Amino acid sequence: MDRLELVTRNVEEVVTIDELKKLLDEKPHPTVYVGYEPSGNVHLGHMITVNKLIDCQKAGFNVTVLLADLHAYLNRKGTMEEIEKIAEYNKRCFIALGLSEESTRFVLGSSYQLSPEYEMNVLRMACETTVNRARRSMDEVSRDAEDPHVSQMIYPLMQAIDIAFLGVDVAMGGIDQRKIHMIAREELPMLGFKSPVCLHTPILLGLDGTKMSSSKGNNISVDEPAESVAKKIEKAFCPMGVVENNPVLDLFRYHIFIRYPAVTIERPEKHGGSIEYLSFEALKGDFAAKKVHPLDLKKAAAKYMNMILEPVRKRV
Repeated sequence: MDRLELVTRNVEEVVTIDELKKLLDEKPHPTVYVGYEPSGNVHLGHMITVNKLIDCQKAGFNVTVLLADLHAYLNRKGTMEEIEKIAEYNKRCFIALGLSEESTRFVLGSSYQLSPEYEMNVLRMACETTVNRARRSMDEVSRDAEDPHVSQMIYPLMQAIDIAFLGVDVAMGGIDQRKIHMIAREELPMLGFKSPVCLHTPILLGLDGTKMSSSKGNNISVDEPAESVAKKIEKAFCPMGVVENNPVLDLFRYHIFIRYPAVTIERPEKHGGSIEYLSFEALKGDFAAKKVHPLDLKKAAAKYMNMILEPVRKRV
């Protein structure tokens, strides 16, 4: 797999692919960042972008992880003291998931976001951004989307200025970050900064086939006990032969196959015996053809996910 394939696998969107190709041609070690609100347990949703950062490291990127404590505060996720503790927990989880501790720059947002220069640039961007656009950009990520606070209008402007102040070539996030990233692409050049390339990862369904939510219990925390992980996957939505919007297949696509070049589905001899797959597409094809039973798929998913998460449980 070449650098471009590695960086773009399992990505929902690249803005733009031509800019990314040019960046890879010109720089052996480009820079990429993801910002995370420290606001609770690290879960499968976070893992999607962590996995992409690991891919980027393998492709020669220098990685920055922004632990966005002020963003979490503006989005009403707790006191600064509470958020600071969660930020340190997040860092431990990300390293345990496979990010290189030596090659990853972890930055706390409040370490630079309160400087006069930063605040002046946020104000400059505020002069160029309409209230409607700022609000629309927060619709997918705001805690109070129906009745937003003024702080949540500042949030996307700060995220755009973060890209400039962190000095990165690529901004990565879930596809729900797209509108915020587009503000950065369009308005940063007007302030004298470069426009970033943007990588957007998909937003996956919860294990029950509905929107992922910790309150529904349809998500998996990375430090969750092995028994709980297995039980949740056993109950997951996974109809025989259905490959679209199948959260169990998503575990193989976005988490398991990127870490294991070969995956074995164990089953008794009377049901055809165990079978090894060297690619996600081969497994997906057999499941679609009903050659793999959902129960066997779930058991294998639980086994591999627990192998992936065991280093996190040991570290945190």
